[in-house]
Amino acid sequence: MASHPYEDLPAQAFWSRGVAQADPLAPDAIYQRKWALDPDWKIATAGSCFAQHVARYMRERNFNVIDTEPAPGGLADERRKAYGYELYSARYGNIYTTRQLLQLLREAHGQHTPEAAIWAKNGRYFDALRPGVEPEGLESEAEVRAHRAHHLACVREMVAQMDMFVFTLGLTEAWEHTDSGTVFPAAPGTLVGTFDAAQFRFVNFSHSEVMADLVEALALIDALRGKETPVLLTVSPVPLTATAGGRHILLSSTYSKAVLRAVAGELADRNDMIDYFPSYEIITNPAAKSRFYAENLRSVLPEGVATAMAAFFGEQVSGSAVTQKEAEAEPEDEDELHCEEAMLEAFAK
Repeated sequence: MASHPYEDLPAQAFWSRGVAQADPLAPDAIYQRKWALDPDWKIATAGSCFAQHVARYMRERNFNVIDTEPAPGGLADERRKAYGYELYSARYGNIYTTRQLLQLLREAHGQHTPEAAIWAKNGRYFDALRPGVEPEGLESEAEVRAHRAHHLACVREMVAQMDMFVFTLGLTEAWEHTDSGTVFPAAPGTLVGTFDAAQFRFVNFSHSEVMADLVEALALIDALRGKETPVLLTVSPVPLTATAGGRHILLSSTYSKAVLRAVAGELADRNDMIDYFPSYEIITNPAAKSRFYAENLRSVLPEGVATAMAAFFGEQVSGSAVTQKEAEAEPEDEDELHCEEAMLEAFAK
């Protein structure tokens, strides 16, 4: 019988052995799955730009990551990602906030109609809710609405098909239409559109708001499918590029990640159908001494992605190791990952 509750705990329960003396490339027992991936599951992915890595690794290991909005046959391979294809399970681009996820699901199923959602630039028109999927814009607002109607049909099909949902939480900060509350993935006037302080405002969602939005979004998915859906949550380890919240970027980024991590952990702790994978902790591990980040201390290097995914597949799939080639791959730049948020650096004076 132990004389105190810490006497017989495993190495990973102590900072010295679990972190300081541990190999950051192979953190022992950092992920312990709640349930095993079924090879027959149809998996849907969404979230911030880091989620693109998760989808890619799953596809490369022959998991059935669905794509209900594939690229048209005539679009050259090298242009597909630039137009938002093959990034996620539908062509919605990056979904940075839980409010954005809930808004999309409600819109797709006829429960909400976003306002102020078409923006213009140089005589071309853009879907403000996914401004990066048509880099050159469209000829008219009517064409934007037609494209969006097709997209929403694809989202409905995705929800109907999927057996599992992977979502990466990325940000708490957003810009919204003041009158209607419509939330956008990019600030008006950056990529497209025109900023008007009378129409748009900066918002920074609290823990309770993020929690409420995610709970409602996942409940809506379950209701539409008629059964509980296995959900894998991750938190993006990519810091904020910029903040309009009036605080130092380090404070803003820390707040955002802390809120998202707390929400993901709380939901996983109280729901057996929700699992949390610690990609955030693996990449930001102090023992790694920032080796998983590029010189900008923001972009995650292939070694970091490979290390995180090795922990995931090592627990989920026996013999599905991440290869040395993947770990040593050339760094992907921000454009390769298609992150609207990363482009904010270009707008600094």
